[in-house]
Amino acid sequence: MADIERYKTPTSLAEATEILRAGNVTVLAGGTDLLPQTQAGRVHFQPTLMNVRRVPELQGIAEEGAVVRIGALVTITELLESALVRGRLGILWQACDHFASDQIRNAATVGGNLCNASPAGDTLVPLLALDARVVLAAKPDGAVQTRRVPLAEFLLGPGRTCRAPTELLAAVEVPLPPAGFAGEFYKHGTRPGLDIAAISIAAGARRDGAVLRDVRIAFGAVAPTVIRAPRTEAVLEGRAPDAATLAAAVHAALGEIQPISDVRASDWYRRELIGNILKRVLTHACQM
Repeated sequence: MADIERYKTPTSLAEATEILRAGNVTVLAGGTDLLPQTQAGRVHFQPTLMNVRRVPELQGIAEEGAVVRIGALVTITELLESALVRGRLGILWQACDHFASDQIRNAATVGGNLCNASPAGDTLVPLLALDARVVLAAKPDGAVQTRRVPLAEFLLGPGRTCRAPTELLAAVEVPLPPAGFAGEFYKHGTRPGLDIAAISIAAGARRDGAVLRDVRIAFGAVAPTVIRAPRTEAVLEGRAPDAATLAAAVHAALGEIQPISDVRASDWYRRELIGNILKRVLTHACQM
């Protein structure tokens, strides 16, 4: 904390973006990622520390037309307790149920999880599968301006996003899935709720008679960012989820991932997990 010269607590989005425009600002929300990273020396505080917890525009979960808007300050606990999230964004709700401990869920925010940009980020995988986009706010010329960026373009690499230093992540917008869409989230780890994922999968589709439509598949912890699997989706789209189709989907998935070996798993083990768990997840999702 010795590097911090100013502590700011804005009470509006306009005030927060004005502080960011001045430069050299560290943004604090829940702090569950920021504080461990600063203590480990991976992140260094800027001269200004800005706590955004009092900014009302960053809060709330609401259905707005065909989109669910989730404020950046919404906690994992709030997502879990939302009937809207549980009923319409089921794979996101499931991911939150596998997110750390109750104490962390009470503090951790969806905006912080997104900006941390971990390739194993728990909420990132279902949000990517749900075609989410982030809303970035800035005040370049005296008025607050926003831009919307698809999540796949927002995430650039481990710990890296396209957010400019003068921008604040205000919300994430999730298009409502089509009627009948069902899916499943799976996270593998020694203690799946508390550990960082060795791999994670979000998969969903809707049944149209015997075949699958609107197939969505995303993976975590198998590439520099969370990834969609378009070739795997294409194998499944418009086909019945029989043994041959599932085997073809697994083959396609193994060609789309780029796992590494680290302290949580080897690249070989991650590939084995993806191959075995994807079939299980797809089978469960198709029965929902």
